[in-house]
Amino acid sequence: MNQWVPVSPCGVDCVPSTPRASRLRIGMRCAAFGLVAVLVLVVGLASILLPRRARHGYWRASARLTLASMGVRLDVDDRRPRQARRVRGALIVANHISFLDIVAIAAVAPARFVAKREVLQMSGFGYVARLFGVLPHVRGDLRRLAPMIARVGEILDRGRAVAVFPEGTTWCGGAAGRFRPAFFQAAVDAGVPVLPLRLAYAETGRPATLAGFIGDDTVGSTFTRIVAARDLTVTVTVFARQLPVPDRRVLADVCEERITGLERGPATWSGTGAARPRIFSR
Repeated sequence: MNQWVPVSPCGVDCVPSTPRASRLRIGMRCAAFGLVAVLVLVVGLASILLPRRARHGYWRASARLTLASMGVRLDVDDRRPRQARRVRGALIVANHISFLDIVAIAAVAPARFVAKREVLQMSGFGYVARLFGVLPHVRGDLRRLAPMIARVGEILDRGRAVAVFPEGTTWCGGAAGRFRPAFFQAAVDAGVPVLPLRLAYAETGRPATLAGFIGDDTVGSTFTRIVAARDLTVTVTVFARQLPVPDRRVLADVCEERITGLERGPATWSGTGAARPRIFSR
């Protein structure tokens, strides 16, 4: 195993068995999702020709519609001043739980996402990801890391937003990994702020891990849990922008503490490529 590839200890034990929705409701959600996916793809191709502001409005609406088709409610807790809510040329960072995170973030702040290369190799989804500019990142390959950071910096410098998951892998949502500082360097180099977002999933009002894309999960198994949930809500908490201080490690720590709600302490988790788990406080 590559020691530079982040590893999460989360797995099947993190997802308890809970009552599911009826087969009829699950079937209706799958059908609705399929219809919305086709419409979003077809209309999305035409939206590329729209001005950026109109295009972003379309993608926010499309992301919200996609969540609704799966039976997922979106709750946005925006803690920014109202006059400072337009995202432009910012590095968006968030904790990482599920592939659904990308849709939830896009519903609030459309951006180009940095995703591991394997995501772009997924049947069907990979084609859509390439079509709409997802940036493939080879985890653990340090030779390719610097060019990718430079590419992200160039996009930021053009006034575009880029979203990354600094943990480098998914966690169950009840715990989180360390924020790796590498991609924060792009914000430092471009002189743009960092926008921290916290993602949290709940079912019937209680914290839930069923949306997690963890352990031996496949896209299909995670999707099945999501559409089978009785009442799943994803809450996106948007914090105030952080100025790009010169030290990327300090910047990563500040954002990590803001998102997890915990002060950074000495690392105690041992294991190849692993990050010390941090239990979320809500």
